[in-house]
Amino acid sequence: MTTAALGITRSILGQPWHWRRTSAEMGGESLAPDDLVTQLLLARGVARDDLDRQRVPTLRGLMPDPSLFRDMDAAAARLADAVEAREAVTIFGDYDVDGATSAALLVRLLGALDVPVGAYIPDRLMEGYGPSGAALVRIGEAGSRLVVTVDCGAQAFDAIAEAKAAGVEVIVVDHHQCATTLPQAFAVVNPNRLDEEPGAAVHGNLAAVGVAFLLGAALLRTLRARGFFGSRAEPQLIELLDLVALGTVADVARLTGFNRALVTQGLKVMARRGNIGMAALMDAARLTKPPTASDMGFALGPRINAGGRVGKSDLGVRLLTTGDPQEAADIAQELCRLNEERRAIEAAVLDAAIEASGATANAPVAIVAGDGWHPGVIGIVAGRLKEKLHRPAIVIAFDEDGVGKGSGRSISGVDLGAAILAAKESGLLVAGGGHAMAAGLTVERARVDALGAFLNERLAADVERASGDRSLLIDAVLAPRGINPLWCEAIESAGPYGAGWPAPRVATGPVRIVESGVVGTDHLRLIVAGDDGARFKAIAFRSAETELGQTLLHARGSRKLWLAGRAKRDDWGSRPAAELHLEDAAWAE
Repeated sequence: MTTAALGITRSILGQPWHWRRTSAEMGGESLAPDDLVTQLLLARGVARDDLDRQRVPTLRGLMPDPSLFRDMDAAAARLADAVEAREAVTIFGDYDVDGATSAALLVRLLGALDVPVGAYIPDRLMEGYGPSGAALVRIGEAGSRLVVTVDCGAQAFDAIAEAKAAGVEVIVVDHHQCATTLPQAFAVVNPNRLDEEPGAAVHGNLAAVGVAFLLGAALLRTLRARGFFGSRAEPQLIELLDLVALGTVADVARLTGFNRALVTQGLKVMARRGNIGMAALMDAARLTKPPTASDMGFALGPRINAGGRVGKSDLGVRLLTTGDPQEAADIAQELCRLNEERRAIEAAVLDAAIEASGATANAPVAIVAGDGWHPGVIGIVAGRLKEKLHRPAIVIAFDEDGVGKGSGRSISGVDLGAAILAAKESGLLVAGGGHAMAAGLTVERARVDALGAFLNERLAADVERASGDRSLLIDAVLAPRGINPLWCEAIESAGPYGAGWPAPRVATGPVRIVESGVVGTDHLRLIVAGDDGARFKAIAFRSAETELGQTLLHARGSRKLWLAGRAKRDDWGSRPAAELHLEDAAWAE
């Protein structure tokens, strides 16, 4: 039975606090009290006999053999033929970060092999998601008879059939969930194929850029076996890991297993600033120190995404493949400008979506729709709505013809992608697909109510189960004096942290609130003091108007609190300090 941390069964946010890993789950293992990293790894599901491999995640230790995946060898052989013949190849990518980094990786790799290669990124508003038959045929007519789709294509049945009829071969490199049948492509490389072998299916949490990296490894291996590198240098695939890390984190892929190695090693490559475009983007985002996974998720990823959301869809790929420093600087600045524009548009749509969500208060899945909402921000808004409502959320933007483009985000334990695919197969959607935590769809206005009924019936039990299991998981309790830079440095060695590999959450207290106020856009800022004489800053992002924020704003005085959140380094002052990124609080008396 799960143990209540600090005896807290109901916090200010109405949830219990539980230990992430109880002493009973330790199974009688004897661990040194100061073996913090071991404790964190075990709490994140690492088996005791796998600790050494997971403590320092490397490609050598965690990378699967690419040949495990269906169609991988065929795809690599076809690309090797193109390399040897210097045949023109086009990489067709999605307009988000995963698509941009996947496309950039293959463009850079094939370019290093002297292949005439280009990228095609569809316009979100004019062309929509994924390849169309018209676009693939145009690419073929322009001279490229081999197209590799990345982060799309798993559901492009008609488009790929049209391309095949026109003599254009298509290799699909994707990670979205597949149907029982596959498109008529030359090869479909996707760990989420329903016919995939268990050894490959276990890597279903790879982002598309991770699959593209494996294809690159398979291609180089094939060329090596053919003797292609007998008289020329082999490209260093590892130097492209910065792209893999960025796409993996930005796509919120689970940072477990192979993904963890990709991001760990990719951060090292990114810190060397070998990619001119990546370096320009870091400069534009004012990142002067070695980047972290958080920087990729909150600073770099949104800027790359801004091009596909509210600007030109190919800006991200152009930035990440250019060799011209001035062009890189110009594109990076443009992406920063577009990101600010995106944030303003997002805020307006989010306000409207929150208001509309009141009509779905009792539904397992929150489905909101509006006319004229910018389709480039609905995915972000769906994510914000999910966080606010603690249930899956789908945001649909209708155009003037009554056709809605929708984007959904789910909660842990609820497979939204499979449900959307089932809705498509039931005839409720024009198009749709995705993975467990995120999905996209196209729906006619008259079908929205039926879609809502279908999804609510299908997912009700899963949502109820996931909501019933809701609790705040605590890794450790620290005295207020323990919120310091040394703690923050100690826990970094168990990272990188992100989806599926959460940063350690600590509880600290009892503390009293000394100062409180609202800063920035709806952020709550506190100065708290503990009985041990220590003071530190706590901040709760986007929380000033929430129940937590309002309670803490009026809690100054003698009553004591326990606080829970993530301890982070604060380097803004003259000397390093630490702050708590607050997630919840509970009364200590």
